[in-house]
Amino acid sequence: MTDHRGDGSQVLQVGALARVEGEGGMRLEFRDGEVADVRLNIFEPPRFYEAFLRGRRFTEPPDITARICGICPVAYQTAACWALESICGVKVTDAIHTMRRLLYCGEWIESHALHIHLLHAPDFLGYDSAIEMAADHRAVVERGLRLKKAGNDLMTAVGGRAVHPVNVRVGGFYRMPDAAALRALKPTLEQALEDAFATIALVAGFDFPDFEQPYTYLALREPDRYAIESGSVVTTAGTAFPVAEFGRHIVEEHVAHSNALHAKLDGELYVVGPLARYTLNFAQLSPACRDAARAAGLGETCRNPFRSIVVRAVELAYAVEEALRIIDAWTDGAAPAVPVRPRAGEGCGASEAPRGTIFHRYVLDADGLITDAQIVPPTSQNQPSVEADLWTAARAWADLDDRTLTLRCEQTIRNYDPCISCATHFLDLEIVRS
Repeated sequence: MTDHRGDGSQVLQVGALARVEGEGGMRLEFRDGEVADVRLNIFEPPRFYEAFLRGRRFTEPPDITARICGICPVAYQTAACWALESICGVKVTDAIHTMRRLLYCGEWIESHALHIHLLHAPDFLGYDSAIEMAADHRAVVERGLRLKKAGNDLMTAVGGRAVHPVNVRVGGFYRMPDAAALRALKPTLEQALEDAFATIALVAGFDFPDFEQPYTYLALREPDRYAIESGSVVTTAGTAFPVAEFGRHIVEEHVAHSNALHAKLDGELYVVGPLARYTLNFAQLSPACRDAARAAGLGETCRNPFRSIVVRAVELAYAVEEALRIIDAWTDGAAPAVPVRPRAGEGCGASEAPRGTIFHRYVLDADGLITDAQIVPPTSQNQPSVEADLWTAARAWADLDDRTLTLRCEQTIRNYDPCISCATHFLDLEIVRS
């Protein structure tokens, strides 16, 4: 709705933007045809997870932090486990590490499938929602739902259920899935692999505006495989450091217009997520995924956030490949967990949520009670860059009509698949022209 004010300015308000998670607002102000101010206002109330983790037992964060998000609970669980196990001086077995990776593959599959087909594709195909899109592109929506179910089935088999898995514990799992149960998933995952490569071909044909990011990219890296559930930190600026040192480089700060903290890397903007992982770890992708990426028009780096949908599709295919590889090699008999005894200390953990790197830090006392907790999710790290992208977008497309500019700005935000919370809607958009 456009409000023509008496002073000649114009205010465009969009009541709620669907297809992202959380609640917030954005304000664009134009003066004499120039962009004067851009603010992404996150007004959803803080939920104080870090505060009510204090005083809880060291065994509780995997179950508590999983409730932060219904789309990426495994990211929170995994990073929490790594942090707490580092304090307690515990190293899990290769089998436990492998099963964490398999569970994480399920999360990547369901999350990427959801974002690509139901949240982001409508922007490129010209629809307000996936429901409207389904009338003309039924096969695309059905493929997305089929892929999401494959991810959910895998999470259920390993984690106990698809949303907020209950089988994860510090030190491993309460039980290991048996090989027969995992092999029963193979037909579903084989179909998912075919669907994933078809998805890459689909999104490669979308129309992408020219839009390049100059920001530093940050991701985890492992030497011999694409980092998902673990790794050390690397950046395109040449910085590299162990996860335990993230607090020396990544600092969160409060800004007046947002309830979400903003993070900086050594004082500068940076980006986490698919583009960062892909650019920093292209060589660790499988040959089939590298070939599919090249066929989709991607180079070995990608700095156009609008092409993030293509990179997510490549990661989707990789996650399905990894799941099948792990299942083929899995044998019964592995212990589900290693003993973990508490001790006083501080520890950090990190993993790659579908939306980007997530960091956890905990401090325990000698009785195993948490005295301090810090959780740095991907969206707080990306939010300054989202705002910077919005400045660029608003300047580049300031001459568009209000409706078209609104759609471009909404898509600029959706490029990041922001997870402000588990709510349905994200922002009110206000454009002031004077």
